[in-house]
Amino acid sequence: MNFIEELQQQRWDDHRYYHHSRINQSLHLVSACCFIASYVLIFINPVLAVMVGWLLAMILRQIGHFFFEPKTYDTVNNASHEYKESVKVGYNLQRKVVLLSIWVLVPFVLLLQPDFFGFFDPQEVARGLLYNTSILWLLVGIGAVLFRTVQLFFLKGVQSGLVWCSKILSDPFHDIKIYHKAPYYLFKGAMYDDMSDWYSDRPTQAS
Repeated sequence: MNFIEELQQQRWDDHRYYHHSRINQSLHLVSACCFIASYVLIFINPVLAVMVGWLLAMILRQIGHFFFEPKTYDTVNNASHEYKESVKVGYNLQRKVVLLSIWVLVPFVLLLQPDFFGFFDPQEVARGLLYNTSILWLLVGIGAVLFRTVQLFFLKGVQSGLVWCSKILSDPFHDIKIYHKAPYYLFKGAMYDDMSDWYSDRPTQAS
């Protein structure tokens, strides 16, 4: 596959395996709007941008995955939850637990070590807990994307890593495109997406 084809494949696998719940889709829609807002705010108010990105966008996104997405056997795709976790290109639920644990620990470590083991000088420490937490959270986010991208270079090849990185950065825009009707279906009582509108012309092999 070329770059565009693999990007489409990764997006399709992510959608069909991890976004059956209309609640999850709706939360992703709100999360996507928050992420786009943080993309704009990063040039205006970096601290607010990071807070919107982590405290709103990321939390809403992961609530959808951890609490509303079914973990039972997926009859639509003929795949178990364990299989989907094993073929997930990006951060599966286990890897997300590690990432979110690091994220949660950051402000607590800063409370005990305001200079973060020498990372911040006294003038930077004086900026306060909120500001320095936002700096470290920004680094955690960037580091998580770069770490998995480089890891994929070795696991699946350079193109797959770059494709995944591009997918992650553009996901908010793509989520709005494909999930903008999710609240409407949820209002009608359709709790789950049976993927019938997608499967007619989509590939079925996981990347």
